[in-house]
Amino acid sequence: MTRIAVIVGSTRPTRRTGVAAQWVLEAAGRHPAVKNEDATVELVDLADFGLPLLDEPVPAAFGVYSHEHTKRWAGVIAGFDGFIFVTPEYNASAPASLKNAIDYLHGEWAHKAAGFVGHGLHGATRAVEHLRTVLAELKVATVSSQVSLSAFNDFAITDPTLPGEITPGEHQEPTLHELLDDLILWADSFKQVRLAVEQKAAADS
Repeated sequence: MTRIAVIVGSTRPTRRTGVAAQWVLEAAGRHPAVKNEDATVELVDLADFGLPLLDEPVPAAFGVYSHEHTKRWAGVIAGFDGFIFVTPEYNASAPASLKNAIDYLHGEWAHKAAGFVGHGLHGATRAVEHLRTVLAELKVATVSSQVSLSAFNDFAITDPTLPGEITPGEHQEPTLHELLDDLILWADSFKQVRLAVEQKAAADS
């Protein structure tokens, strides 16, 4: 079974990202591969991990983690085959909390697949493009289909300081399912890549 994490990319207390992520989880549950139990989709909320600003003394590429919060985060991410990053756009980029969480790890991300659901005034398209560059450096393959949720059209907002309710357009769930089509296929295929990498490392050691 292929395991996909829906990562809530903001830790702000009144974030709209949590509302968007819950919709992703529910809509993904209607995808045929998930309904047939060929894949699972699970919520991973950065706010549950309390990661401080990166405080590991050794670069993540070495895979040597000193702090319990890092080891816990690494253990969770290592268990997934692919990711859907749900992100807002803060000042034309992704939240610092999400970049920080990504930077904590290295090998746990490698040779996996990812997709994106952005939300904001312009669907967080600039934030997603920045994340694509970051993840490419970590050997994460990102699918081209992405969901862009507009604050104007895909949410009912009466108070801009509160999350509001999500009211996605009719095209959004089919777009998410297109994303999942590729994401699940790629994530499943990369299992063989990771196995080959592990076998080569064992042979070289």
